[in-house]
Amino acid sequence: MENETEPIRFDTKIAVLLRDDLPTWQRLNVTAFLVSGIAAVHPETIGDPYEDADGTPYLPMFRQPVLVFEGSKEFMATAHGRALSREIPHSVFTQDLFATGNDRDNRAAVRAVRQGELDLVGLALYGPKNAVDKILKGARMHP
Repeated sequence: MENETEPIRFDTKIAVLLRDDLPTWQRLNVTAFLVSGIAAVHPETIGDPYEDADGTPYLPMFRQPVLVFEGSKEFMATAHGRALSREIPHSVFTQDLFATGNDRDNRAAVRAVRQGELDLVGLALYGPKNAVDKILKGARMHP
């Protein structure tokens, strides 16, 4: 039986890495887009629906915190390489996506650029804590 007073601990981590030169509105937009990929592919990350004291239902959210980090353009490429080498599935957001207006064009914009030439402005990762920590080693917590 689960002890409802003990904190819930996770052996996984959800993390977002944002390029440190993005304006605030872009940081928020990129974060929202990136984490949607995690929710879509990893349904186990979603908790139970919410309900207030009046019984009004609300949508479920991630069951664990989403940690947000920042790094330079160069660090984005380093972290991306680390994620690929550790085979940690991740979502990407490139500078080109700010100029598109729909999902089809977004996917085409990423598909048009070779992996090593992607102008990354954001990554979202979900995986074992130690693997995510190694990928993000050197990143700063977002202020």
